[in-house]
Amino acid sequence: MKDLNKRTTDTKKTQRNQKMFGRWLFLIAAVIFLTIIGRFSYIAVSGKVQSVNLSSQAKKLYTDNKTIRAQRGSILDSDGQPIAEDTSTYDLYAVLSKKQVGPNNKPLYVTNKDKTAKILSKYLPISYNKAFKALNPEDSKAFQVEFGSAGKNISVATKEKIESYKLTGINFVSSEARLYPNGTFASNLIGLAIQKNDSGTDSTQLSGIMGLEKVLNKKLIGADGERSIQKDKFGYQLPGSQVERPAVNGDTVYTTINSNLQNIMETQMSKVQSIVHANLMSATIMDAKTGAILATTQRPTFNASTKKGLSKSWNNALVQTAYEPGSTMKMFTVAAAADSGNFNPNATYQSGTYTIDGKVIPDWQRTGWGIITYEKGFALSSNVAMAHLEQKMGGKTWEKYIKRFKLLESTDSGLPGELPGSIQFDYPIERADTAFGQGINVTQMQMLQGFTAIANNGKMVKPQFIKKIVNPNTGKTTFNMKTEHLGQPIKASSAKEVRSLMQDVVYKSYGIGQDFKIKGYRIAAKTGTAQVANPNGSGYLNGDDSYLYSVAGMAPAKNPRYIMYITMKQPQLPGTQTATQLMDQIFGPVMKQALESNEETQNQVLTSSVNMPNLVGTSYATAKKELSKDNVAVVKLGTNNTITSQSINPGTKVLVGQRVLLGTSGSVIVPDLTGWSKNDVIKFAQMSKISVKFNGHGFVDKQSLNVGQRIINGQTSLVVTLK
Repeated sequence: MKDLNKRTTDTKKTQRNQKMFGRWLFLIAAVIFLTIIGRFSYIAVSGKVQSVNLSSQAKKLYTDNKTIRAQRGSILDSDGQPIAEDTSTYDLYAVLSKKQVGPNNKPLYVTNKDKTAKILSKYLPISYNKAFKALNPEDSKAFQVEFGSAGKNISVATKEKIESYKLTGINFVSSEARLYPNGTFASNLIGLAIQKNDSGTDSTQLSGIMGLEKVLNKKLIGADGERSIQKDKFGYQLPGSQVERPAVNGDTVYTTINSNLQNIMETQMSKVQSIVHANLMSATIMDAKTGAILATTQRPTFNASTKKGLSKSWNNALVQTAYEPGSTMKMFTVAAAADSGNFNPNATYQSGTYTIDGKVIPDWQRTGWGIITYEKGFALSSNVAMAHLEQKMGGKTWEKYIKRFKLLESTDSGLPGELPGSIQFDYPIERADTAFGQGINVTQMQMLQGFTAIANNGKMVKPQFIKKIVNPNTGKTTFNMKTEHLGQPIKASSAKEVRSLMQDVVYKSYGIGQDFKIKGYRIAAKTGTAQVANPNGSGYLNGDDSYLYSVAGMAPAKNPRYIMYITMKQPQLPGTQTATQLMDQIFGPVMKQALESNEETQNQVLTSSVNMPNLVGTSYATAKKELSKDNVAVVKLGTNNTITSQSINPGTKVLVGQRVLLGTSGSVIVPDLTGWSKNDVIKFAQMSKISVKFNGHGFVDKQSLNVGQRIINGQTSLVVTLK
C-alpha cells in the first residue's frame, strides 16, 4: 500500500514538472517568436540591417555603375600650342608560356623571337641583342617578360606601329599619363603632374607636384562623372534605367610663354651650360609693358617627358632661390639717387677704394681709373661710386627706395615656396654694401618686377605668366590677364636717366657691356658680378669660380618693350671666353628674335635684316666673325680653313638662333648634337655624306657617334634619339 502511494506521488510530481517545463518552453518559444516578428517588422519598416540599407544593397546587385574620368586640363603656350596635356601611355610585355593559347589553339605567346626582337628594337630605345636576350630569359619557365624602361610609357603612335606587325604574344597595358611634348621647356615653371592614389578610393589620379601643375591643380583636375544602369536578375538592362552624370573636364590654361622664344632660349642655355657647368643659371625675358613672362628657363633643369634631371632641379629659380644680385642692383641705386636729387652725372670722385668706418670698399679694378665722373663710374660698374651715392642719400632715403621697388617683399606670384628677400642694414658699411648688390638677398622675380619701373618711365608692373583660363565645358573664359600696376617708385625723368647710363655700358668705349650690342637695335644694359656667400655663413667664397655673373638688358632703349635678365652662378669659365660673351650667346639670339617678331619694335630697327651671305671661298675665321655679329650659331664641318659649302643658301634670311653649318675640305669631326633640331641633323648628315636614323620627337638628346669621332664617308651611320 505504501509503495502504491509512493508511485502515485511520484507520478503527480512528474506531471507537475512536465507541465512546468511545457509552460517554460512555450514562454521561451513565444519570446523567440515575438523577437523574430519584431525584428522582421523593424527591417520591413526601416529597410536596414546593422545600419546597412537592404534596399540599397539589393539595388547594387542589379545596378552597373561606371566612373567617367574627367580629363585633366591642358596647359598651353600663348598661341594655344600644348605644353602639357592628358594622354594614354602603354607598358609592353611579352608572354612566353606556350600554355597560353586561344580558340582553335591559336598561340598567344611569342612564336618568332628573332622577328619580335627586330621589330621592338626598331621602335623602342632598345638594341636587338637586349630585346632578344629579354625574350630568352634564364628561367625557361617564365610566364612573361618585360623590357625595362624601354618598354614603358610608350606612345599611342609607337604602340600602333608595333601592333601593325601582328606579333603574337606582345601585349600592352594602358594607363593615364601626362604628356609634355616639348621635353625640356620652361619645366620648372610649368611643373609636373604624376599619378597619385585618390584618397578614399582605390583609383589613381593625375595630381600636380610642382610648378603651375601644382598651383593650378584644383582648376586642372576637373570632376569625374558617373554612368549608372539598372539590370534585371538575368543581367539585362532595364528600359529607361540609364542615369548619367557627365564628367567636368579641368580648365584649359593659356600661359604667356612664347614657344619660339622659349625654344631658342632652351637651345642657347644648354649650349652655354655645356661650356661653363654653372652651379645655377637662369634666363627670363618679359614684356616690359604688360609684365607677361615670354620665356624662362634654368640650368640645371629637367625633361618633363623623361623626368631626366628632376632630382637636381626641384627648385624654381624664379622665386625659390634668393641671392645677392651684385652690380645689377646699381640700376636701383642710381634711380633712387636721381629721384631724391642726389645724383649729378658730371660730378667727380676718386675711384679705386673708399673707406667707411675703417672698412674698405674696393672697385673691381682696385687701382681704379683715377678721378672720374659718376656717369663714367656707372659704365665701369664702380662700387665706390655707388657707395658715395648711398652716403649722399643717407640710409633712410636709400631704404625707402628699396621698399618702393618692393625688393624685400614677395611678388605674390602664386608659385610654391616664394621667398620674400632679406637685407643687412644695421651698420654704415652694410648700408653701403647694398648699394652695389651685396648684403641684400633677392629673387629673380623681385628684380624683374623692379626693372619694369626703369623700363616704363617709373611705372612698375607685376610679372605674370597666365594669359587666360578657359572652361572647356562651357567655352567661357574665367580669367583674363590684366596688367597689374604696382605704383610709381620713381619719376619718369629718373627712369630715363638710368636707361641713358645703361646705354653707356653698351656703347661707350670704356663700357663693360659692349658684348650685348644687337645690330639694328639700341640696347640698354647693366652687367653684374657678385661674390657668392659662403654656405656656412662666414663671409664669401674665394676663387675664380666663386662669383655670380648677371646682365639685365632692355630694348629698344628709348622705349623698352622687352626686359631680359640672366644670372650665372659659379660658372667654370674657359680661358677663351668671358662671362659677358657667354651670357650674350643667350641674350643676343633671344632678344633679337623678340624684337624682330614684334611689329612695333620692328619699326624701331636701325638697319635692315641681314640675309645669308655667300661664304664659299672665304676663310672660316672670316665667315664666323661675320655671322657672329648677327648672333648666328656657326658649326664647322671639316678640318681645313676654306669654306666649300654652307647649309643655308645665299640670300636666305637668317633667323636669330638659327644654326649654320659651314663645310670645308678635310675630315669631318662629329660635333655635339645635343639640342639640335631634326632639320639641322638632316643637313649635317647630308653635308657629311652619312646616313641618319631618328628615334622619338623633339630635339637631340642622345647620339650614337661620339663627339670628336672622325667620319668616314659612306661607311658611317648615325642614330639620334630625340626628346
